[in-house]
Amino acid sequence: MTIREMTPEDWNRVFEIYKQGIDSGKTTFSTIYPTWEEWDAGHNRCCRYVALYNNEITGFVAVSPISGKAHYRGVVEVMIYVDEKYWHNGLGTSLLTKLIEEAPKNGFWCLYSSIYSSNEKSIKLHNKCGFRTIGYRERIAKDRFGNWTDTTLMEYRFPDELVKQQ
Repeated sequence: MTIREMTPEDWNRVFEIYKQGIDSGKTTFSTIYPTWEEWDAGHNRCCRYVALYNNEITGFVAVSPISGKAHYRGVVEVMIYVDEKYWHNGLGTSLLTKLIEEAPKNGFWCLYSSIYSSNEKSIKLHNKCGFRTIGYRERIAKDRFGNWTDTTLMEYRFPDELVKQQ
């Protein structure tokens, strides 16, 4: 397995993996399939990685700002997806570990995740990688099937001395 930076040429495969999550109704409230331009505009240019297994993209991780306000510039929301065919191969752990290594070098002091509370695999993955639960939101929104859904809020905090000052 290899982890490398995501490129625009990776979009078709990244989109296929993201579409699995949208279609499952278990990972995101989004029901819209974004174009590359839409997705690219909503995510930070740094800290975008893909996992390759046998030279095939099998998962990805990226971050997006939680706010446009300057004082929140170091807090980003994590998006991580692994192709269902490759679950339980350590790809998610490798992708999150890479993100945790690189995020403070890019000025981020907090990685934030809002995970469907029913998505136990993702919660376990985040816990394994050092995230902590900071709360939950009850019935925060309806999933694509019209069911009210709770989310578990998790974060990974970096010590000040690790975060590159910008």
